[in-house]
Order: sequence, then C-alpha cells, then structure tokens
Amino acid sequence: MTGTVRRIVTGHDKGGTAVILKDGQVNTIERSGGIGSATLWITDEAPADMSSDQDRVRAIGVPPPPNGSILRIVDFPPVSGEIKVDNETMIKEMGISAKAEGHGKHINHPFMHRTKSIDYAIVLNGEIDMLLDDSEVHLKAGDIMVQQGTNHAWVNNSGKVCRICFVLIDGIEPPVLKGRGGGH
Repeated sequence: MTGTVRRIVTGHDKGGTAVILKDGQVNTIERSGGIGSATLWITDEAPADMSSDQDRVRAIGVPPPPNGSILRIVDFPPVSGEIKVDNETMIKEMGISAKAEGHGKHINHPFMHRTKSIDYAIVLNGEIDMLLDDSEVHLKAGDIMVQQGTNHAWVNNSGKVCRICFVLIDGIEPPVLKGRGGGH
C-alpha cells in the first residue's frame, strides 16, 4: 500500500518573516503486513531546535531518537486471514531491539510492540482496534489516544484502510517496568 501525504513546513526568512519552507508530497513506504508509513518530521532534542531550514526527515525506525520526537502518518490495511509476519521480524523492522522491546505479560498478536515514548495517535479516517496485554479498545475517525509506553498492537478489522497520525516523543520508563527491558 503506497500513497502520498502533503507536508507543509514553516520557518523564517533572514529578516524574521514567517514563510513556507517546504510544501510538497511525501511518499508512504510499505512495511510488513502492507502497512504504509510516511515520516514527516523528526527532532533530536527537547526543546526542539526551530532555527534550521533543513529537512529533518531521515531513515529511522519507529521509536523517536533519544530526547526527540517523530511525526508520522500510518495507513493500516484491513487484516484478513492469517497474518504472515512473525513478531520478531516485525520488531526488528520497526527498529526496536528484540532484546529490549519490554513486552508486557503477553504477545497475543504478531503486531505486539512497545516503545519508550509518549504517543499521540489521532485517527484521521477509518476504524481500528488497539490490543493491549489483557484488553482492547475500538477507535474511529476523530478519536485520539494518548499511549504511555504500553505493549500494544494495531489491528484493522474494519474492511477499509485506517489512517492514523502519530506523534511519538521520547519518554522515561515507567517505574513499574524498570528492569523488564526498555522500549528502544
């Protein structure tokens, strides 16, 4: 599944006037399970450096850089039949250390993973289920989830593509998980 996302980046000219620095299409790339992903911006520090006019996008896994953040759009295709990806392969592709992914009590789905980050997930269109260790929640267009480093899997049982905007911000491991492995 491939597509594009329009990305507009603002900044300042040499005189301090607010200007459009970039306005164009960003291609999504296909990952395991047909998931399409487009990274739109990355920061490597907090507070974020807003003085550069350079594009901050580069090849990176799912977790944000230490002390940084990622803005990404993800298209989840509908799941049907047997999922032909194993959890270890998916974790590796996502750039999460297999030794340190810090899974919770269960790996109850091949898409289960965790990052050491606060994630803001905004469902733009479609519907999707988010599985946790012992529960799940159904989200639809307009729903917003704040996820605090939990073990989870996104599973689209709706029959149509679901598009989610994610902002991931590097976080501090919750004390209850210390010693169980970090998210990245």
